[in-house]
Amino acid sequence: MSPSLLSNAGILTINAGSSSIKFAFFRGGQSLLRTVSGQMGRIGLPGTELTVTDVASQHAERTPIHASDHAGCLDPLMEALEKKGYLSAIQAVGHRVVHGGDRYNQPARVTPDVLAELRRLSPYDPEHLPAEISLIEAFSRRHPAWPQVACFDTAFHRDMPRVARLLPIPRRYDAQGIHRYGFHGLSYAYLMEELQRLGGSTEANGRVVLAHLGNGASLAAVRGGRSMDTTMGFTPTAGVPMSTRSGDLDPGIVAYLARTEGMSVDEFRVMVNTQSGLLGLSEISPDLRDLLEREPSDVRAAEAVALFCYHVKKAIGAFAAALGGIDTLVFAGGIGENSAVIRARICEGLGFLGLELEAGRNRAHGPVISTPGSRVTVRVIRTDEELQIATSVARLLTGQPARPEAERAGTARQARG
Repeated sequence: MSPSLLSNAGILTINAGSSSIKFAFFRGGQSLLRTVSGQMGRIGLPGTELTVTDVASQHAERTPIHASDHAGCLDPLMEALEKKGYLSAIQAVGHRVVHGGDRYNQPARVTPDVLAELRRLSPYDPEHLPAEISLIEAFSRRHPAWPQVACFDTAFHRDMPRVARLLPIPRRYDAQGIHRYGFHGLSYAYLMEELQRLGGSTEANGRVVLAHLGNGASLAAVRGGRSMDTTMGFTPTAGVPMSTRSGDLDPGIVAYLARTEGMSVDEFRVMVNTQSGLLGLSEISPDLRDLLEREPSDVRAAEAVALFCYHVKKAIGAFAAALGGIDTLVFAGGIGENSAVIRARICEGLGFLGLELEAGRNRAHGPVISTPGSRVTVRVIRTDEELQIATSVARLLTGQPARPEAERAGTARQARG
């Protein structure tokens, strides 16, 4: 596709989760401008709803829909975009694809070969890949002329040092692709571009720890702009505790529960992905806001909050060892961007790294929340996976770098609150 074809056209981004789809529409050209965003939640459950938000006015329209699976959401989405006059402007679709395996370290235009590889990788991530594949196939059937681009969450970590990728199991499994991949790569790629814009090349090329803390949570150690390590591993279930995911566990628990409760492999997978983490430990909610509210009166909530902060703090310390120190710590994601109290608790006790948080800046969700004398610069950056997808699509299809500076600057202003 030539640059002229995208100059006034639109890019639709699709970010599919296990039971939801987030989407956005961007106008192309010299810069990328988001005009519509939205989501479909509770897919396959009662109460599925399509929300379409006009970015300029922030007016949101909510429509109940019937969709038994992700592919079933395509028709209601296309109808909503056609009603608003955007459908005819779409000339490319970008998809967040959670797993790219060993083959993909860059976004790739979807071809039959790419689809075949994604199907082969489906057992790696049964929580996400089948739904993402079904959406790609549904778009191909309905709009075969639209180029589709797969943007891989694993790509950012693809060139991690081998020592950080290996798993200490029999070597033959490494040859089968069973090793650490890491995820949240689209968020991390966006954050590093923002860090380059905000702090310059010196900061972006320094020793950076990125903390993407949301419903899914992970951290990445970056040096020289390259991922050196990350907390998630072979699947997104690994790492620090999350809203409903367990994070790292002793593998002996699998055998123990199989012996004592007759738990199957699939039942264990469901438990550690949907019934564990903050929800499992608190028995109250997967949402840290709910747990903070209940913390003074419910020990279960207090322990869940403490566990989350402890493991994130421990990961920062481990990455400081791996990097030989930290120059910059970045908080992102729904928790990282919006919870001053969680940021403060995570940073408490990290003074030995030269990290000093400024309480007032932190409460105000400032762009820099460390003190002027802190040896570690602590930043809050609002991440934007959809913009990263749209930028990747424009770059791939035009062969030229898109310039999303205007939107990135707006994102940075939002982070300042």
